[in-house]
Amino acid sequence: MEVLDARSLAFAEDFVECSEALRSARDQAIVLQAPVISGGTAAALTVLTRAVQATAVVEVGTGTGESGLAFFEGMAADGVLTSIDSRAQWQLEARKAFLGRSIPTRRFRLIPGNPLGILNNLRDGAYDVVFINGDKLEFVEYLAQALRLLRHGGLAIMNNALWHNKIADPGNDDDEAVIIREALQSVIETEEFTSALLPVGEGLLVAVRA
Repeated sequence: MEVLDARSLAFAEDFVECSEALRSARDQAIVLQAPVISGGTAAALTVLTRAVQATAVVEVGTGTGESGLAFFEGMAADGVLTSIDSRAQWQLEARKAFLGRSIPTRRFRLIPGNPLGILNNLRDGAYDVVFINGDKLEFVEYLAQALRLLRHGGLAIMNNALWHNKIADPGNDDDEAVIIREALQSVIETEEFTSALLPVGEGLLVAVRA
């Protein structure tokens, strides 16, 4: 089987044009040194959200609102986003981005603070999508929480699953790389998850909860 080259991968990344709102949020992320998601990642989030007809999404890692905007594109009209981030300044930018798209405040909850502590207080089986884009050293714990929070048929989505090309390099033993590999292995070993690893952006792990 012929492996896709860089040109084909770039073509796929740019296949769906980003909205002006998403481009603006990305520009703010760069200025504030917040996490940035690729166009291909944003498009995948929207499609996956639409596919499961999501009305309740929780994300770890608000950033400046890029992923949130992608989720709103895919969610039902009454869908609600719960977004957690330890950086309140980033969440202020996300709020501006959402309001700039005329998304009513009743449709999003921006919760600043420690993600693991906040996730512990969320209701079991209440979410259609759990998106993990926070502290890489806590990815294993986030996935464990996702299993509890997701309804049957819901999606756990983990960004940075191929982080900086380090994960596929067995000789790379950076702390983040080791933890991400452990997170990937934990999904493979969890019977309730059926998973795939998508080569968009920095890698997107998608797992359906049985």
